[in-house]
Amino acid sequence: MLYKKSLRILIAVLVLASLAPAQQQSAKQSAVDVERLRAHVTYLASDKLEGRRTGTPGAEEAAKYVADEFKRLGLSPTLQSFPYVAAVELGKGNEMEVTRRVTATNGGAPMAIDLKVGDDWMPLGFSSNASVKDAPVVFVGYGINAADQNYDDYKGLDVSGKVALALSGTPDGDNPHGKFMRAGELRFKAAAARAAGARALVVVATEDNFKDDKLTRLRYENAGGDAGLPVVVISRQTAARVIGIGGGMSFAEFEKLFRDWKVNGAKSPVGHHPVGDPQPVGVALSITTDTVRKNAPASNVVGVLEGSDPKLKNETIVIGAHYDHLGRGGEGSLAAREGEIHHGADDNASGTAGLLELARLLSQEKQRLRRTVVFIAFGGEEEGLIGSSFYVANPARPLEQTVAMINMDMIGRLKNEALMIGGVGTASEWRGLVEEANKGYKVTLDLAGTGAQTTPTLDTTATGQKTGSVEVPIVVTGSNGRVIATATPAKRFALRLNEDGFGPSDHSQFYAKRIPVLFFFTGSHEDYHKPSDTADRINYEGEARILEFVREIVYGLQAADKRPTFAVAKTETNARSTGFRVYLGTVPSYAESTDGMKLDAVREGSPAESAGLKAGDRIVKLAGRDIRNVYDYTQALSGMKAGQEYEVELVRGEQRLTLKITPAARK
Repeated sequence: MLYKKSLRILIAVLVLASLAPAQQQSAKQSAVDVERLRAHVTYLASDKLEGRRTGTPGAEEAAKYVADEFKRLGLSPTLQSFPYVAAVELGKGNEMEVTRRVTATNGGAPMAIDLKVGDDWMPLGFSSNASVKDAPVVFVGYGINAADQNYDDYKGLDVSGKVALALSGTPDGDNPHGKFMRAGELRFKAAAARAAGARALVVVATEDNFKDDKLTRLRYENAGGDAGLPVVVISRQTAARVIGIGGGMSFAEFEKLFRDWKVNGAKSPVGHHPVGDPQPVGVALSITTDTVRKNAPASNVVGVLEGSDPKLKNETIVIGAHYDHLGRGGEGSLAAREGEIHHGADDNASGTAGLLELARLLSQEKQRLRRTVVFIAFGGEEEGLIGSSFYVANPARPLEQTVAMINMDMIGRLKNEALMIGGVGTASEWRGLVEEANKGYKVTLDLAGTGAQTTPTLDTTATGQKTGSVEVPIVVTGSNGRVIATATPAKRFALRLNEDGFGPSDHSQFYAKRIPVLFFFTGSHEDYHKPSDTADRINYEGEARILEFVREIVYGLQAADKRPTFAVAKTETNARSTGFRVYLGTVPSYAESTDGMKLDAVREGSPAESAGLKAGDRIVKLAGRDIRNVYDYTQALSGMKAGQEYEVELVRGEQRLTLKITPAARK
């Protein structure tokens, strides 16, 4: 039987080669169309859409494009809107004053200066709106607390009820791969300041010309909510006056001396603090921050292809890809400067194009679709999986009837046949289905029997003739006895399989709801999150082969009478691994939060599950630290030790609970 199936495929290849042009065109309609993929990616990654940042006109246009394609295919598209803050603006109440009283140790004259917002200082987009009056200033170096690196700028300092004044950057300088890369992010500096009891965090600008500094451009991050305290940036000239740099020393010279002292143990530049840090004596700040958030349209695009089986059509298979990207840079960008269009051809116009092409192909073969297929183009992925998080809370079809979710994110750079598939441990059937679909043939043709062979591109899931357990080539000879075609068994891709259902893309939200997932990905590259991720760099022929592979997986799901059996997958490291020394097994929500960090999921068999934590809980205190959002949580986690018991306070419904949790060592 296996031999006959393989032979039929080979004969089909021979027949196709002899078809008339019109017949070939008909056959082409049932195959992945490389030129359609190219057209989709070229448009989505064009300058016109300006990088498709969620909440921008370019993202709206991309959503409309997807919806129009769904409509053309008869999928009755729905735009599923979700809350999104696209911008933040200055309110009318921003005020800042620096004062200095004369003491026995600081000398000089008293000072009282009203600082002008926009010229001397600026609130940051994630700052809380609040007022701080006459709070003493404490210089805290870089404002970093990185327990995993045994580094704490707050050690020995009392900042409780005071204003923490910090330099931008880290002791590593501008090294993007330095050991303080995470702890040096402003969100984590704010979390460290709040954990130390500071009433506000003031960060010194990097640029001498204040208005050229990137921190002066008000931006809002939807992941995490506000910081829980005022966070502002001040000019270098103002910082010099606050710290009290004198003797003709420039702020740049002071910074260099401070870094040399902090990193290399060189002589302290100035100051009165016993460990050598410069501390402004008698200086106080009054700060009132007032920012206004501006909402913008944001949506998922959902298209439904109804199944044909009277019973199984109530079950759904979700196929998804996010269509948003990074606009003109800013948060998330790895470009050297802001302002250039981040085209996002691979990330993720490639996945969106694949979604549209699969929708076209499956809509032509409805008779094979026993279960309903829900196609979703997600928005807000780059902002913290906002769109997919909203979908699983507001599904188009019941989640309990969703049998599987297939996610395509960055599938346009196939190289050396390497294809990564995540989530293979989330259903007991996945590995066998994936490996079976990866069986194929390398076909060579010589229709004239001359010995001059050609090798067409052909992937098939058929299994070849076997001798024992060894597959052997299939050979077809002509009437003259010469070989006219050979099909040699070969793997379609060099697969790299990852079991974990969590990862840095939208499938994580479905796995958190105990839905089997598969995640297709061709790997990162030097153009990732840069303007150079352009349409001309996509391997369209390679993507077409990946989509044929995905289509076979979908048909395998459709053919099975039973739904995939959900399984708890083995935890594996991914691109967003924290690098912490401890492991709790919580899956934080990256949605906006100011009243505790919500858990999207708790890994089974983890310390968190053993402690009694559950999905939906809001952690409000951990290891003695108040928790408002994911950044506070991460800051607390960095200071925890494996094997030591800690208290965790949480809100579950109307209850406030205190549990005990013991972190495990990260493997």
